[in-house]
Amino acid sequence: MSQERQAVLAHDLGEPTIAIVDDADALGAEAAHRIARSLTAVVERSGVAHWATTGGSSAVGIYEALARPPLRSAVQWDGIHIWWGDDRFVPRDHPQSNVRLADQLLFRSDAFSGESGTGVSGIDVEDGSQPGIEIPAGNVHPWPTSLTLAASGTADDCARRYVEEVAQIVPFDGGWPVFDLVILGVGPDGHILSVFPDSPAIGSDQVALGIPAPTHVEPHLPRVTFNPRILDTAREVIVITAGTGKAELLGNVFGRDRDPRRWPVQLARRSGATWLLDRAAAARLPGR
Repeated sequence: MSQERQAVLAHDLGEPTIAIVDDADALGAEAAHRIARSLTAVVERSGVAHWATTGGSSAVGIYEALARPPLRSAVQWDGIHIWWGDDRFVPRDHPQSNVRLADQLLFRSDAFSGESGTGVSGIDVEDGSQPGIEIPAGNVHPWPTSLTLAASGTADDCARRYVEEVAQIVPFDGGWPVFDLVILGVGPDGHILSVFPDSPAIGSDQVALGIPAPTHVEPHLPRVTFNPRILDTAREVIVITAGTGKAELLGNVFGRDRDPRRWPVQLARRSGATWLLDRAAAARLPGR
């Protein structure tokens, strides 16, 4: 076995905790409550918490639950800094931006801008819903995609800018950022973050990287991503996925073969991590 291969596998020892709920709606609610409890505990203990969140379908139910009572007011949001594990290399307001999803569902920024609200109270004029979480704008840290694109920069340039920002605020250990909580979704090919099968990020020493547009999964857009080695220093890791479409994949991921280059999500199959699944996604786990 090569030294590189040994290094990859060295971080995959142990097994995570697996929690199974009935369906995708229950999954979003359960994940949101766990996130709220985790971040609250960190803020109460140290005054500040750093959360690296995800995008895609996994985030929808989480953001909706966090933006509604009781969680909306139960969390001390001014003590929390929100980061993103990865994003598409597109402007923040692009339909495929991971941050845009948070803008719409977690922050509900449209209401305050007057696009769908009164512009004063932030109450949505169409459905009467309240604005999202009350978090200082300076605590929200999207990848600097818009800034980099405006300067005709590359995805790698964007990644370097983000690492510089992270290094100013987030504690580091051995050259790697220490996030208090990292949330991960699971791609249809077994990718996490924007770390696809055989990704150059696996085994890399770069904290963050630009990733070429994948051709095998949509959307076919270039990406920016943290190195999956951030999982080694994260204080808590939660993996969230749902649906029958993930069942076969998870059966392989939790099978006997350990091959994170084929299934990068196995890098999160580790002691100390928690996997939240609905019954459909968990249907083909070994032993079920």
